[in-house]
Amino acid sequence: MASKPAKKLESEPVKPRFSTISGMPVDEVYEAEDLTVGPGRPGEYPFARGVYPSMYRGKTWTMRQFAGFGSAADTNQRFKYLLKEGTHGLSTAFDMPTLMGYDADAERALGEVGREGVSISTVEDMEVLFDGVPLEEVTTSMTVNCTASILLAMYLVVAERRGFDWKKLGGTIQNDMFKEYIAQKEWICPPAPALRIVTDMIEFCTDQVPRWHPVSISGYHIREAGSTAVQELAFTLADGIGYVEAAIERGLDVDEFGPRLSFFFNVHNDFFEEIAKIRAARRLWARIMRERFGAKTDRACLMRTHAQTSGVSLTAQQPMNNIVRVSLQALAGVLAGVQSLHTNSMDETLALPSEEAATTALRTQQIIAEESGVANTVDPLGGSFAVEALTERMEREAEEIIARIDDMGGILKAIESGYPQREIADAAYKFQQATDAGDYVTVGVNGYEMDEKSGGTLEILKISMDLEAGRKREVAEHKAARDSKALAAALADIRKAAEDGSNIMPPIVEAVRRGASVGEISNVFREVFGVYGDPAWL
Repeated sequence: MASKPAKKLESEPVKPRFSTISGMPVDEVYEAEDLTVGPGRPGEYPFARGVYPSMYRGKTWTMRQFAGFGSAADTNQRFKYLLKEGTHGLSTAFDMPTLMGYDADAERALGEVGREGVSISTVEDMEVLFDGVPLEEVTTSMTVNCTASILLAMYLVVAERRGFDWKKLGGTIQNDMFKEYIAQKEWICPPAPALRIVTDMIEFCTDQVPRWHPVSISGYHIREAGSTAVQELAFTLADGIGYVEAAIERGLDVDEFGPRLSFFFNVHNDFFEEIAKIRAARRLWARIMRERFGAKTDRACLMRTHAQTSGVSLTAQQPMNNIVRVSLQALAGVLAGVQSLHTNSMDETLALPSEEAATTALRTQQIIAEESGVANTVDPLGGSFAVEALTERMEREAEEIIARIDDMGGILKAIESGYPQREIADAAYKFQQATDAGDYVTVGVNGYEMDEKSGGTLEILKISMDLEAGRKREVAEHKAARDSKALAAALADIRKAAEDGSNIMPPIVEAVRRGASVGEISNVFREVFGVYGDPAWL
């Protein structure tokens, strides 16, 4: 079927302008005189060229595939399938009630149970989710924030019941509340107590679960909300600065907890801009840790980062095109030197990924690793005039935004004033205006459209509405079987820790052992800390 050509502005005979997708001007050619900083060596401070000397020659990046839908048993089957097909690590998506701190039997969970991720309300659910998974061998990532303390406690109790040593568990829990207030908007309590809980988790994991990353400082959702690449870079590092400041104020040693901080970036469509962004991020973070916080060890200065291809860039129109988009984005992530990568599935604008679509996304990473040859050379784009110039420019512009946030009193104050929220909204509006004007073409949407039904003939995953009734029944049975006195005492201990400022993680773990649910512990947070409203929109 014939396609329509991309629209062009009548006033511009060739192309309206040459810029990155974020609006950064791109020169026709770059030369050595455009550079002010040498690229350095891989594995050496400030790590622009990679955090390890041998990079993928020594160890391929961790291939993760985001999975989570329906019941814990449904998702457990997908986990086992992905591990069989060559996934290195698991990445868990939770449904909206779990993310927002409601049990599957809550009135506010109606219609959302298991719809966009796995439904987890109790430690028994978590046991089913990871049944048969060797927790000491497979690293686990959990994409959850305001209820992260509860889900981590459940994971630890499951490991404990199965005889695994906490000190051997490896993985990451997202737990980045700053970016929730900035972009994703999934919260319970206001920023200050939320920061306190994140700091409690950093302290607890440094001592009790030393291989675990207690926070994944996430630019991904900032970019998905409409930020530019520079804003994603700057706001993410400003968030990281806020967490480090809080941990140091707690009395923690930056060289002890610094190596357990991890990052999470978006990989959008603009190939070289994305590579430059991640290279600039490593260099900036290394300097921040050493010069601002006095980190003495290289390990505390290393930015280890996960990346995910851009969900917002995918289209419902001509969804097979998404395979190409994801391939290019994944290649950019690899050339940028990420430590872990998730590739989105072609059908994600239509539904949760089907097994076939998830397999294709995984195969994309495997083809890059095994067939392309790009992993044979460490930082093969290092020294490219264009890449190095973009890296330097992004670094300079990000530093300007971070300095502005410092002048406001730090990221917590900036968020409370609504500054990053407004900046992202403005950037998203400007990009939409440019798209409407034809400055940017999205194939199949505002150029090369086809007269076909949106979604084509893809078979998409459907979640049965019967799931919700079953989950309500399971949660009710769990709650009826508990020792109510022991549960009440455990929840009272969480309340006491929340009120007196002691580390909240030990009583949460004990409450989970006593059968406390996600919703019950979240209700303690609501009662003690209150519920947040966004100042940018009030």
